[in-house]
Amino acid sequence: MVFSRLLLKRHSVLPGFDLALGVTLLYLSLVVLIPLSAAFLKTFTLTWDAFWEAVGSPRVLASYRLSFGTSLAAALVNAVFGFIVAWVLVRYPLPGKRVVDALVDLPFALPTAVAGIALTALYAPTGWIGQWLPFQVAFTPLGVFVALTFIGLPFVVRTVQPVLEDLHQELEEAAATLGANRWQTFSRVILPIVAPALLTGFALAFARALGEYGSVIFIAGNMPMLSEITPLLIVTKLEQYDYAGATAIAVVMLVAAFVLLLIINLLQAWARRRQGQAS
Repeated sequence: MVFSRLLLKRHSVLPGFDLALGVTLLYLSLVVLIPLSAAFLKTFTLTWDAFWEAVGSPRVLASYRLSFGTSLAAALVNAVFGFIVAWVLVRYPLPGKRVVDALVDLPFALPTAVAGIALTALYAPTGWIGQWLPFQVAFTPLGVFVALTFIGLPFVVRTVQPVLEDLHQELEEAAATLGANRWQTFSRVILPIVAPALLTGFALAFARALGEYGSVIFIAGNMPMLSEITPLLIVTKLEQYDYAGATAIAVVMLVAAFVLLLIINLLQAWARRRQGQAS
């Protein structure tokens, strides 16, 4: 038995625990921890009054409301329609299904600046779609919402799709046999199984939208107090050589995003625990 353990350890594909842990911590430190620490350290050079002046001015607060509000709204919309798109791709034999499936990944491959220019060309007052709308989309907060919805949809679809593929239709048939209607089958059988993946897709879409820059600046109009997102405000302060002010706003965004993602992860754990108890 001891010999078999030594043999398994010797022929293991992955390196030993100490080496793997060291490489992991080194990589995370170089890529994540050190840059984030630099942002916090630069922010600490400000006095308390200067910090609050940098992160609490009316222009900055307006950018917070726009960035967090539109990111949350876009993630919620993507959670609903991303689930529908994933359901259709999994359950229905559509003509050109592979083409539609490939188009879902287009926001992943498309440069964000190209996406922003394309959306602006479509939704501008003289654009193909914008000229027929009774309201203006481009250069307004609604344009920001459209851009964030566009870049966030694949996260939900690709997170939910594998779970739906593993969901056997026999469960739905069993629920129908026991007298459940379609809504009861969806709410009590399908949704509890898909909920953790759906929350994960929502969290990924929200996090991506919160830090999005390239696809938004073209369609937003970038008007202070109206359609100026927080990432653009950070870039503006960097161009003005106000590095401490830029990092202060970035730290506020980082802490707020971390708290929101922590809450979402707790909800995911609760959903998985509830699903395990039900099974």
